[in-house]
Amino acid sequence: MNNSDLGILLRGRAPLIVLESFDERRALELLSAHARQMNVAASYWTRTDGIAPLGFGLELSEAENYAEPEAALRHMKAVSGPHLFVLCDMHAFLDDALIIRLLKDIAQLGLGNEQKVLLLSHRLTVPPELTRLSAKAKLKLPDENEIAALVRLEARRWQEENGGQRVKTDAQSLELLVQNLKGLPHEDVKRLAWGAIADDGAISESDVPALNKAKFALMDMDSVLHFEYQTAGLADVAGFRNMKAWLEKRKPAMFDDAPDTLKGLLLFGVQGGGKSLAAKAVAGMWQLPLLRLDMAALYNKYIGETERNLREALKLADNMQPCVLWIDELEKGLAEDADNSVGKRLLGTLLTWMAERRSKVFLVATSNDISQLPPELMRKGRFDEVFFVDLPDAEVRAEIFKLHLHKRAISSEHFDLSELASASAAFTGAEIEQALVSACYHAQAEAIELNQAHLCEALAQTRPLSVLQAEKMAALRSWAADRSVPA
Repeated sequence: MNNSDLGILLRGRAPLIVLESFDERRALELLSAHARQMNVAASYWTRTDGIAPLGFGLELSEAENYAEPEAALRHMKAVSGPHLFVLCDMHAFLDDALIIRLLKDIAQLGLGNEQKVLLLSHRLTVPPELTRLSAKAKLKLPDENEIAALVRLEARRWQEENGGQRVKTDAQSLELLVQNLKGLPHEDVKRLAWGAIADDGAISESDVPALNKAKFALMDMDSVLHFEYQTAGLADVAGFRNMKAWLEKRKPAMFDDAPDTLKGLLLFGVQGGGKSLAAKAVAGMWQLPLLRLDMAALYNKYIGETERNLREALKLADNMQPCVLWIDELEKGLAEDADNSVGKRLLGTLLTWMAERRSKVFLVATSNDISQLPPELMRKGRFDEVFFVDLPDAEVRAEIFKLHLHKRAISSEHFDLSELASASAAFTGAEIEQALVSACYHAQAEAIELNQAHLCEALAQTRPLSVLQAEKMAALRSWAADRSVPA
């Protein structure tokens, strides 16, 4: 909601307005400005100071500050004529029947004498008795231009405090900082921008990890939505030829003003097949921030809070656009269950966001057991494409060995990759890596360098999941044959 929308609400018929914002000071400044424009007296109330003028308002003596909520509301009820009352701390008392009654009385009186009561807090749950008398509002978060202006303001402040020394930066680092400050109110933008500048008098890419950690802590999303600092490049992912080609063709649409917004893709298949690594590679390939949504962490014992957690996480992803949103093991949060009413509400929230969003958030969902996913999520149009991650073929297995040997600074030239690929038939990428890890331990115990024999022995001692669960694997492949595209 922008400032003009807030003015429309203040001039509207709703006698009770609910404004959610962490930026209380900015909200009070905007409300004071609107009251002056409307030529309406305004006051605000806090639990510590009671009622005080907001711009121009009621003149009160110190003995009449009305710090107690009941006394403040009774005083407001007695005021006649147009007036805007802003209540900053009333959210803590909205479970009290007397407070609710007084607010309802004031709101009903306000219908006739143009009084407005505005509840201001970081989060508000309006009692059912007041919902039909109220209208909801949220302050508009700063856009890229506003964020850039706030960063420059903090840079000038640092310059003044350091004898005129200029803040060191470049256009790319400044743009990166601005992108990563999106989704925060003005005061938080200034505070985090100052933190990035003050330690070394510079704005650089190295500031971004600490900034994002602080940002997620501020938004209380650190346990639900994680910022993944380590992404992967396509060179780190063996196989996935079809998916790589598909992503390459659609890369321009993610950054251009394309008429159709990219929805995302769903990866399903065998456990350990590389789905998570492929999700990271999407962000790495497109050089976008990667957010991982933890479905298990969404759940809350209080009714409605689980869906609210999901809405807040999705809203944060929208604010951080363009970005990649990765939902790992999607079925754990949305699996079909006749008694899982919370799961059904989560599904509804997710489907609504998927259908209505216009932001450049590319969704990458992964699933180990697609049979548990609700059919509503699988219909055509929910995702741009559904890819099946099968067991790697011999060529890809050889590539996997080469990648993992290189990761451990071991030259692959001393190994027969064709023999290793043959010995690891029906292995997943994760099983190949674990066999290599086991072989490294054996070589270390013998105090010699890793050799072919170590790897062959470790592979021979491993029973892959495709053998242990051959029936489930066959069923999965059969289901995927005509319903998905091989990754």
